[in-house]
Amino acid sequence: MITTLLRGQNKNFLFKDVKLINQIRFQSAYSGKNQYKQSRPALPTNTIIKFVPQQEAWILERMGKFHKILPPGLAIMVPVIDSIRYVKSLKETTVEIPAQSAITQDNVTLELDGVLYYKVIDPYKASYGISDSDFAVSQLAQTTMRAEIGQLTLDKTLSQRTQLNLNIVEAINVAAADWGIKCLRYEIRDIHPPDNVVASMHQMVSAERKKRAEILESEGARQSSINIAEGQKQSVILESEALKTKHLNQAAGEAGAIVLRAQATSQSIKEISDAISKAGLSGKDAVGLSVAEKYVDAFSLLAKKGNTVILPSNVGDISSMVSQSLAIFKGVSNTLDNGGEKK
Repeated sequence: MITTLLRGQNKNFLFKDVKLINQIRFQSAYSGKNQYKQSRPALPTNTIIKFVPQQEAWILERMGKFHKILPPGLAIMVPVIDSIRYVKSLKETTVEIPAQSAITQDNVTLELDGVLYYKVIDPYKASYGISDSDFAVSQLAQTTMRAEIGQLTLDKTLSQRTQLNLNIVEAINVAAADWGIKCLRYEIRDIHPPDNVVASMHQMVSAERKKRAEILESEGARQSSINIAEGQKQSVILESEALKTKHLNQAAGEAGAIVLRAQATSQSIKEISDAISKAGLSGKDAVGLSVAEKYVDAFSLLAKKGNTVILPSNVGDISSMVSQSLAIFKGVSNTLDNGGEKK
């Protein structure tokens, strides 16, 4: 457009009127940058009687000065001096935030885009406090998002997206309080880290998974060793307890057998003593007879074993051996009797 204008005008005029050229360039650049500006609908004309739609606020000016805000329903205006200057929608409005670059606290450049939701809560401020609310809110959202991301590392930016959205909404509401606008929510749609950062993140994830697998494997081996050792320990304890019980039972059995043998011996000696007493002999003779039997049995056992022992000279004379054992018993008995009398 500027080239056509240059060709169609006189060169001397163009070089002199630099101000006009700059103005044309400025308007062209502004119209290209202002991609958020929506086409405004035609303002209602003054036909004396108008009907204001629901969820809309009409700003009525009288002789160029703000007069009042027309609510939904019937509105009667004075011809010529009244005019509808602004029409504000009270519905929730969606503004798409284009992709932009932001640098995190750890110097990682990210590409982010999002969606902003806001609504007009004060039509007067939204009409006279800001010229283009959509453009202003979108620019404010971009700068606020850059500022918030600059305070976070890459890991926190990826993990704390919800908190980041809340922080952006809070910051926008503080700045847009004079515009009669309230930001309802902000949603970050996509976060695109650089390719090298994505590759590094994949390597970190793989390394972390490998680390967890090794830890789980080592924990499993450790628990297996503990279980085996615990089993062996319990086995040894049970074996020792079984052996202890076995020995106790054997000792108890042997003790019982000794008691029974002693009782049987005592009973046999008693019966022999009773029999000898009936024959006119004393109980000592019965005990001596028992000792003699033991003496003979001991010599009979010696013959069954290959041991070298010292035997008496009359080993072949059983009667002599019995007499000798009885004599020994009588000597011991007399000694015990004499000792008892002295006492």
